Amino acid sequence: MSTSPMPMPTPMTDIAPSMMDTPEIGGLSRFLDLTVFRNGLITSNLANIDTPHYRTRDINFLEELERAQGEFEYADYTPVARPVRGLLERPDGNNVSLERESLLLAETQMRYNLGVQLLRDWFHTLSSAIHEGSSS
Repeated sequence: MSTSPMPMPTPMTDIAPSMMDTPEIGGLSRFLDLTVFRNGLITSNLANIDTPHYRTRDINFLEELERAQGEFEYADYTPVARPVRGLLERPDGNNVSLERESLLLAETQMRYNLGVQLLRDWFHTLSSAIHEGSSS
């Protein structure tokens, strides 16, 4: 049974603080970091689907996103993964549901793709502004 905490990805804001230190990039970075973290939880749950007494873990995505946005020092932020209550438990004590985890995996992948698209659009807008400014 896997019980070690999952590390948070390195925030994108550590790459080049001068260019990346905007509220938009910071918010998208936190959003993407949380989707990656949640994806890891879901895949861990799926990997342990046959492990006796394994308990499904998850985060409250919106609550964690609000908490991440409010953290003064984001590098010290760690999402809180908790056991999920109210799931059907099999006779071996495991409560992982393939259907639930598959649905959450698809939802999390859609959120990640949305975040990447928003980040791409933001950089496209920035690039357009730079190019228009250099041609004037």
